[in-house]
Amino acid sequence: MREIPAEAQRRDGDGAGGLRQGSVTFEELRTRAIALRREGLSRRRIRDRLKVGNNDLLNRLLEGEPPPEWTKRPNAKDELRAKARALRREGRTYDQIQLELGAARSSISLWVRDLPKPPPRTREEASEIARRGWKVTLERREEERQRVRSEAARKIGSLTDRELFLIGVGLYWAEGSKSKPHRRAESVTFINSDAGMIRVYLSWLSLLGVEAERLRFSVMIHESADVEAAERYWADLVGRGPDSFGKTTLKRHNPRTVRKNVGHDYRGCLVVRVRQSADLYRRIEGWWAGVVADCRPPALPPDSGMV
Repeated sequence: MREIPAEAQRRDGDGAGGLRQGSVTFEELRTRAIALRREGLSRRRIRDRLKVGNNDLLNRLLEGEPPPEWTKRPNAKDELRAKARALRREGRTYDQIQLELGAARSSISLWVRDLPKPPPRTREEASEIARRGWKVTLERREEERQRVRSEAARKIGSLTDRELFLIGVGLYWAEGSKSKPHRRAESVTFINSDAGMIRVYLSWLSLLGVEAERLRFSVMIHESADVEAAERYWADLVGRGPDSFGKTTLKRHNPRTVRKNVGHDYRGCLVVRVRQSADLYRRIEGWWAGVVADCRPPALPPDSGMV
């Protein structure tokens, strides 16, 4: 039977289990350590119980003995890690594993770096794997984006009239036309390309009691776009007929300019004007002033150097 090395015994103080130095064999101490481990004791408690101060010796005593279940911390990536290692043993590359599992390449590298490398692949194989892997990554990101978006949307719930009122004030002051000291134009005009913004804005006007007959619409769009399709889109969105729409404003297209707002989903901007709206504009201006007046800048800490 193997004896505990003298060097280890010296570091262990009184020896293993309180026995005198040299009075216990390695196999006896290992049997006791495994028994304690199977009782559910942690490594620290086993070390203290057997008075083993040498971690190398403790590792040897518990070699091959799995830890009790309670010491295993749950990890959502444990299953992915096991699959990644299995694929690596089959000779898969990092890119192939990423394509298969959708995990980050950096994580895969940490999980399998101790396993043998697969044989080198051709340039065409590497390019195809990288392309497919990136596609999987983008799909996974889009799924996560939609999940977060849906959860956030559910938290809004039903808006009260006051909430819609305040949202509309901020929305108009951010996107609507404003009178300038050098150019007095007290009229309510809102221009936007986002259908959601238009819907919220029209709901706000309805809340304020603005009659539908006072609204006039028109489209602003690049001349190179599908103008007729855009006009139909905006008319359907607001539920109004051609008599409510003015002449479409066409923006000249500069062939030297590379435009990004192209494609079937480009519909230009919708202009919403409220007739006889000077009084409404002044109230909007006052509402915004009230919002600003009630907001205070955050207090700076004393040690910020700006107090």
